[in-house]
Amino acid sequence: MKYKNVVKGIFKERPNRFIANVAIDKSVQVVHVKNTGRCRELLLPDTCVYLEKSDNPNRKTAYDLIAVEKAREGKEPLLINMDSQAPNNAVEEWLRKGNIFSEHAFIRREYTYGSSRFDFYIEDGRRKAFLEVKGVTLEQDGYAAFPDAPTERGIKHIEELISCMDAGYEAYILFVIQMKEIHTFSPNDDTHPAFGEALRRAARKGVQILAVDCLIEPDRMELDEYVNVVL
Repeated sequence: MKYKNVVKGIFKERPNRFIANVAIDKSVQVVHVKNTGRCRELLLPDTCVYLEKSDNPNRKTAYDLIAVEKAREGKEPLLINMDSQAPNNAVEEWLRKGNIFSEHAFIRREYTYGSSRFDFYIEDGRRKAFLEVKGVTLEQDGYAAFPDAPTERGIKHIEELISCMDAGYEAYILFVIQMKEIHTFSPNDDTHPAFGEALRRAARKGVQILAVDCLIEPDRMELDEYVNVVL
């Protein structure tokens, strides 16, 4: 998954969850933040960020904030993609390469089943499956966690996938860790214990809980290796 026209900037402040002020070439620009999560540990003053310049001259903001360098003591900064739209695009590329299912599998995005809408529906021979994607940007000392804020919507997705299992479908939750150098992934019980409880309940019911890290560059993101999931 590649971006076009990527430029470097220095984050200054985030007036609200949709926009940020970023210094680009000695001038401060108002940019769109492609992640409405808190991201408080990422968007710190004077942090290096990466932006994609839009080719639409009629947009209110000319840039989208897509990645950030997270400072680490005694180490090089960790590059983290924080574009909330990127995981689904990268997952589709990854699935079509034959991961989880065959390269010939039928894959449809944003599929409605009953009153639910899932990120992916897949048919592969006799296999029929639903897959939900969650992007992960929260890490500490090489351990990734989700969510970074309470998510009732996330719990609803988990409960819906359990219902799909009961109806005879395969069901997956894929946590896309938008960085490298991660040892394990776990639900963030400190922030939202109910989400962790729902995730563990889903695993007991047979929902497959997976985590995959990503190769990250300022202008691209690609799913790479499975990460150990600790529930």
